[in-house]
Amino acid sequence: MLSTTTFYVVAAVVGYLAGSIPFGLILTRIAGAGDIRAIGSGNIGATNVMRTGRKGLAAGTLLLDALKGIAVVLMGATQSVDIAAIAGLAAVIGHNFPVWLKFKGGKGVATTVGVLLAISWPVGVAFCATWLGVFAVSRYSSLGALVALALAPVYAYLLSNVSVTVLAAILAVLGIARHHANIRRLLRGEESRFTRKRPDDTR
Repeated sequence: MLSTTTFYVVAAVVGYLAGSIPFGLILTRIAGAGDIRAIGSGNIGATNVMRTGRKGLAAGTLLLDALKGIAVVLMGATQSVDIAAIAGLAAVIGHNFPVWLKFKGGKGVATTVGVLLAISWPVGVAFCATWLGVFAVSRYSSLGALVALALAPVYAYLLSNVSVTVLAAILAVLGIARHHANIRRLLRGEESRFTRKRPDDTR
């Protein structure tokens, strides 16, 4: 039988490899939209894909980035919530720092959503509601993501267990750190609001 340590290692490796699949880059290339890294923020996430003007590609990227988080968490959950948490965290790290792209990936918000929905759906739903609510009021997608990330550990503490709370806290720190450029622009009043022609850099 495999040891607990082996399960943790396997969960981390599988989670990272799944998370590192750059769906934004793959979909835009298949669709003939070029290299997503050459436009906008250079990120591989859905918001930058939106800059191609292809809403379907952006929606597909958002969905697939979330699904890779969901998939690895559900696989890990067959063993324990802690292994599921390790797999989920590794998926977000893989998305943010994919080895295939010289560790230059996205910001992990969609994958974080998938991880939280799979490991504790009330926490995931609260995260999504916060993200969308702040965005609807402010029109800053990045601000919505930042507020949702900051509140995720609170939601986890109130709605789930210790393992999920720790995971949410780590994901919050990682996600907020990845938004450092957005934070500086928000503080300077230079962050662009979401419009059909120019969505702001969320991921």
